[in-house]
Amino acid sequence: MRGAIAAAFRTDFILKGVNMERTFVLIKPDGVQRALIGKIICKFEDAGLKLVAIKMIKASKETAGSHYADDKAWLESVGKKSIASYEAKGVKTNETALEIGNRVRNYLMDYITGGPAVAMVIEGNDAVSIVPKLVGSTAPARADPSTIRGAYASDSYDMADAKKRPVRNLIHASDSLDSANREIAIWFKPAEIAEYRRADEAVMFD
Repeated sequence: MRGAIAAAFRTDFILKGVNMERTFVLIKPDGVQRALIGKIICKFEDAGLKLVAIKMIKASKETAGSHYADDKAWLESVGKKSIASYEAKGVKTNETALEIGNRVRNYLMDYITGGPAVAMVIEGNDAVSIVPKLVGSTAPARADPSTIRGAYASDSYDMADAKKRPVRNLIHASDSLDSANREIAIWFKPAEIAEYRRADEAVMFD
């Protein structure tokens, strides 16, 4: 059964010699509330990427908990990054990396369950690496102006820490094929993912 699920959500495949991949993107509630859905989708489509699944959803705590997995290694990694950021600013903390990681996870879960979000599967040549480049740095204040976050947001880690919330950065994108595989399976059923050919694919890939 596990093998069947993995096959159903396989995110990389060969199409006429091109390394086609599928990746997961979530327009977070702030992106929806700011009416940026169309502009964000255009950014991907203008780059030659293809939208093969989309739905608006108000994520449940269960879905959010699966997306931001309760994984000790990941939580400690998040916490260590935060501690390093504090130290760079000369700020001391008594929290452990794991405690910070759990706090950040709770912030993130509250964030994506706080309103409607738009879940998408994006397909294209090297999509897993191209999509994050189009999305931009996690901290919008440091993102290149040509990216989605750089163009449409200006939040920062300092502001988020002061407000005791996660950075409002509009969008989430998978950072690896493994993450894409896992996240697509959380948000979509195999039957919800379409297969079709864009009219300009012959120009791009043939």
